[in-house]
Amino acid sequence: MVYMFLRNYVVAPVVNLVCRPTVIGLEHVPAHGPAILASNHLSVPDTIFMPVAVPRQVYFLAKSEYFTTPGVRGRIVAAFFRAINQIPMDRRGGSASAKSLSAGGQALAEGKLVGIYPEGTRSPDGRLYRGKVGVARLALETGAPVIPVAMIGTDKMQPLGSRFPDPRRARITTIFGAPLDFSELKGRQGDHATLRRVTDEIMAAIQQLSGQETADGYASEHKRRLAEERSAGLKAQARDVAQATRERGRSVTDAVSQQASTLNARLHGRTPEDTDEGSSGPTS
Repeated sequence: MVYMFLRNYVVAPVVNLVCRPTVIGLEHVPAHGPAILASNHLSVPDTIFMPVAVPRQVYFLAKSEYFTTPGVRGRIVAAFFRAINQIPMDRRGGSASAKSLSAGGQALAEGKLVGIYPEGTRSPDGRLYRGKVGVARLALETGAPVIPVAMIGTDKMQPLGSRFPDPRRARITTIFGAPLDFSELKGRQGDHATLRRVTDEIMAAIQQLSGQETADGYASEHKRRLAEERSAGLKAQARDVAQATRERGRSVTDAVSQQASTLNARLHGRTPEDTDEGSSGPTS
């Protein structure tokens, strides 16, 4: 109820008026019955433009942090996501992720439209990364068709690091591809090789729609490497600053010591040259 009210009377009118997004292939999204919308993930606005393009409610598998962040702001965010019936997705892997996916499977069993970002997180550089097998697990568990989705331009509207989207930066296009049918593989979600093959097929369909360059490995791993490199760079900068500070400190100390020595020599009637040579007698 809250979701459709916000979509129809608040978000969609504003988005369509201000941003004028383009939608292609909407006829591939069924008007009724279960389906999985598997999309690339470039930026935060993806979660706005794709649902606005679809007349039905999309039940997203949203990262669990949206539901567990402490504090007043965290409680408000969690309440909002629960109000629009989003499904917490634990991204740690193993049994925790499997439980989250089962919630998605239940939504599909009820004939709902489930949205998922197979990459697991936003692309750090605009490339399409390897998909995680959760999307295939959902498809093989339920037999629901998978509709590949390409978001184009959202990373330009709100680049990484930007706090707010700017509609002047880009026009957004949402492309829905033809459904992928894996119903003949239903029940084989325990076979990892099959999960991998199905996931790769889904990601290839997304890439054909988006035209993105593909990247080896997972986006989360690449982000972790980038974070480690940034951390190492900051530590190196800190060491350089500390070393420069020590060197400046030694220079200042030497200069002060020299000035003190010169002043002391003058007070005792000696020249700096005498002081430097170790002479202690008065000048003639």
